[in-house]
Amino acid sequence: MKSIYLLGGSGSIGTQTLAVIEQYPNDFKLIGISLGNRNHASNEVIIKTFQPEIVVLKNDQHLTEYQKLAPNTRFELGDEGLIALATYPKPGLLVNALMGSVGLYPTIKAIESGKNIALANKETLIMAGDLIHQLVKKHAVELIPIDSEHNAILQALLGENKQDIQSITITASGGSFRDLTREQLNNVTKGDALKHPNWQMGAKITIDSATMMNKGLEVIEAHHLFGIPYHQIKTVLHKESIIHGMVTFRDESTKAILGYPDMRMPILYALSYPRHLALNIKPLDLETIGSLTFKPMDYVRYPLLALAYRVGELGGLYPTVMNAANEKAVALFLNNEISFLDIERLVIEAVESFKENIQEPTLEDILNCNQKIYEKVGK
Repeated sequence: MKSIYLLGGSGSIGTQTLAVIEQYPNDFKLIGISLGNRNHASNEVIIKTFQPEIVVLKNDQHLTEYQKLAPNTRFELGDEGLIALATYPKPGLLVNALMGSVGLYPTIKAIESGKNIALANKETLIMAGDLIHQLVKKHAVELIPIDSEHNAILQALLGENKQDIQSITITASGGSFRDLTREQLNNVTKGDALKHPNWQMGAKITIDSATMMNKGLEVIEAHHLFGIPYHQIKTVLHKESIIHGMVTFRDESTKAILGYPDMRMPILYALSYPRHLALNIKPLDLETIGSLTFKPMDYVRYPLLALAYRVGELGGLYPTVMNAANEKAVALFLNNEISFLDIERLVIEAVESFKENIQEPTLEDILNCNQKIYEKVGK
């Protein structure tokens, strides 16, 4: 039985991870979990059902009630609690499903404590990909991606020689506004942006999908996960979201991983890697699908994706700047303080105005830069 730690248990990835764990009680045991404070009833069910050894809460609002439900559980609070969970003295796999830069430091502490990482927190690799790579190697742990695209590429590369890779291709649905012109984007609302045509995801990642920033972040992630140069990382529009990732080899053969858009599939593979356990989801029916479509990526229509390639090549603190600016801009949009196209404007302005790059930043450099940019954007 594999011990599982879950950061971000209240979010979309977190709740689906719990569903997978519940389906496999003889394979996975939830040892620790962090929970938000928005859904008290849901938290009670999770704590009562899984009886984890350690639970991290945002605050002590319902602490007494939770302690009665699980008297043998250790409860911790806030950011310090996340570190306590990450360093809990029992080997296992830590699933990082936190949203935003808050996920970076707990990932580092979990690696240092010898835990393997199943990563859904993009910011960890965007901000500190080189540092994470060094730590993973130093502590001899596994880093397994949960994002469907990277998870698919991981599967396609299993047993292959890295020297034989010609390119990898990440597919993109196009997001909520894939059929709109840039002129039409002037009038879209938050409600419109949150209606993703294919995936059920959290608010922030759904907005990132609409701006194509999500794909830009995935390009940088892919570079760090697989050690592939940026010019060998391709993106293509594929509105059906059936093919999640492809690897093309030097002999021009291509391996692709197909499946309906359901995050439980990559989550289960990350938890059971490198095995493929059975999953009770809709089976892929190619006869019903009929055909798959692909379109070349339009970098004029999606300038944040073009920016991500450039930022990735620049390296140093530039990815942190872009990520922090985007995180703040999306938060402003979700709070109805800016328009949809203002997200692009604010992110591009932050990157263009940044003149203090450090090519090999320390963790302190990264965290300071992240805070500085986040506070600056939108003011």
